[in-house]
Amino acid sequence: MTAPAAQPFAEKLLTVLPPVEVAGRWIKRYHVTADPAGIAPEVARAAHAVLPGLLPEPDGTPPAAFTVLHRGGDDGAYLNVYSWVWDNVLHFRGAAAGQPVLGCPDDDPTHFVPTDRPWIGCVWELPPILHERDAWVRHMLAPRAPEVPDLAAYLADSAAEGTTGGRS
Repeated sequence: MTAPAAQPFAEKLLTVLPPVEVAGRWIKRYHVTADPAGIAPEVARAAHAVLPGLLPEPDGTPPAAFTVLHRGGDDGAYLNVYSWVWDNVLHFRGAAAGQPVLGCPDDDPTHFVPTDRPWIGCVWELPPILHERDAWVRHMLAPRAPEVPDLAAYLADSAAEGTTGGRS
């Protein structure tokens, strides 16, 4: 597999959706796309359907995760699932659709398959990770009350909507 030719960086839009419960775990959701109309509902539904198979087994850590669903500029759609495990560790699993070079069987952006690559995200998918790390520390591990993690406060604390490249 050859890497694609480098393209100049162009902003994409970051949208925050309300958390949902999936397989006993609360999931904060982010969408990334260049399309102002957002991600097509059928692509979002297909990503949601594959999500349970990408979650780790419960280990006693408060059941929380966040996803980044990214619709690329071609047929590709990418689902990154980041789950909190072992108290303070971020577990990653991903799936892709419409991208044969990543093992997808076709170019259908609703046909998600798990990927086995160790990639954690592209430049447009990474901004939520910084926010989520800080929110986890703030609400779940903060020194003022580590014995009383506040999962509800963590779930209510999402990155700001806007663009993906304007953070520094």
